[in-house]
Amino acid sequence: MGAAKAKRIQREQDNRLTKPIPLARFDLYTLGTRKSLARVMCRELSWWSDTDERVIGFVFRDTTDRDYGWQILARDRVGRFRSVKLEHSLRSEDYATVGLRNAIAATLKNDDITKLGDQGDEPNEPVDLLRVPIDADPTKLHPYFKELADSPGRAPARAAAKEIGPWLAPSDPHFVQEFQFKQFDQRLWELYLWAAFRELGFDVTQLETPDFKCFAPGIEFTVEATTVAPSQAGPLAVHPNPQTPEEMEAFLTGCMPIKFGSALMSKLNKKDAQGRHYWEREETKDKPFVLAVADFHKRAEQDQPGSMTFSHSALWPYLYGHRVEWELIDGQLKTQAIKNGTHTFGMKTIPSGFFDQPGTENVSAVLFSNAGTIAKFDRIGVVAGFGAPDHKYYRIGFKYDPAPNAVRGQPFHVDVAAPEYSEGWSDELQIFHNPNAKIPLDHAWLSGLAQFYFKNDQEFSLVPEHHVWSSMTMLMRLVTEQGDDKRGDPGERTIIS
Repeated sequence: MGAAKAKRIQREQDNRLTKPIPLARFDLYTLGTRKSLARVMCRELSWWSDTDERVIGFVFRDTTDRDYGWQILARDRVGRFRSVKLEHSLRSEDYATVGLRNAIAATLKNDDITKLGDQGDEPNEPVDLLRVPIDADPTKLHPYFKELADSPGRAPARAAAKEIGPWLAPSDPHFVQEFQFKQFDQRLWELYLWAAFRELGFDVTQLETPDFKCFAPGIEFTVEATTVAPSQAGPLAVHPNPQTPEEMEAFLTGCMPIKFGSALMSKLNKKDAQGRHYWEREETKDKPFVLAVADFHKRAEQDQPGSMTFSHSALWPYLYGHRVEWELIDGQLKTQAIKNGTHTFGMKTIPSGFFDQPGTENVSAVLFSNAGTIAKFDRIGVVAGFGAPDHKYYRIGFKYDPAPNAVRGQPFHVDVAAPEYSEGWSDELQIFHNPNAKIPLDHAWLSGLAQFYFKNDQEFSLVPEHHVWSSMTMLMRLVTEQGDDKRGDPGERTIIS
């Protein structure tokens, strides 16, 4: 056999050991891997793995030298994909692709995959979000955690949580316990924020307080997360459950601003044992400081959506102390900001305008999303190829309508598993800039998000076309005519989340 023929046969054999993988799957595997500087040093071109996805890799082009290269990653001792092999200064993308596939095949043949990724800096124990202590009382698990951990249809969300967990190094030793037992929503919101910041290109450090430091070349800011939770006492203890337009208006102009205000003001006024506010700590001094808030006070039920799908419209009027009124005049949309005085619900009244309150000049912006939910983790998992067998995931909602006279979002519905569907962690994030901030947050740092401003009694916004205002995800198990699924188990009802 000639050398050329032998080489060709060997290449064909090696190629059978590798496969291309979708970018969405690679992104989930490497959500904590990429450093912010690497994102500007090279442009990724294609993504590969062995057939069992024990090692993964990508082909890149250097943005400075314009040459090509490849990199291979393997899981370290706690399960994180880390860089193990690198080649650069290659003459073409095709040449780099062949080199990568050959290198993956050689790695499978010659290396101990179980130890290849070990870096020597791993923690003693990984953060395992789904592993329940063997001595735990299962009856005390949070019901939402039990749904995440046990429901067959939540397999995509479990896959996402499995990849995120090992990257976390929470300084709070009770993080996993609270996620599983008492504060599922609050901790899920923090997991979502971490994933969104990583997707946006930031290196993220989890602090003792505030929750995050986000940084990239020339960029650094800190973030404290908070949530709107069900009230246990007082006039807001009973959710009003609005049914008519009048009830909804009262809910959005009275109840929800008070709820948002309670969550934000408690963080604004909080001090540590040394009497320092968040922005006075060493980690936050002289840096933009952001409060990130989400509404979890009423979950979706079988016949109605959760409060977060519509409560976000109450946040802007409370933050800026104005509401926007609009009308169409000769086919042109005209808007006017009208100052609010207070927000009242029942016997409780608060002043409007969070950014006008004393001390808020130390808050650079307020970040909001209504998507820090199990459904979001499900959709990310489905897009990455981890959909549960015999299940369908349909998303319906409203996205940004770029038409100049649009006053409502554009309705959409989509099969999340459709090949053309894509979704990012940060698609629903909204950032509200404080016009009175001592240290403003540069809008360029968060390009790609919906950003809002208020200046000279006028509202301004920058909204990307992919932005989603709100949505619900219908999770359905496929069943037989007898009501059983393909495994013979009783059919599961549709879950709206």
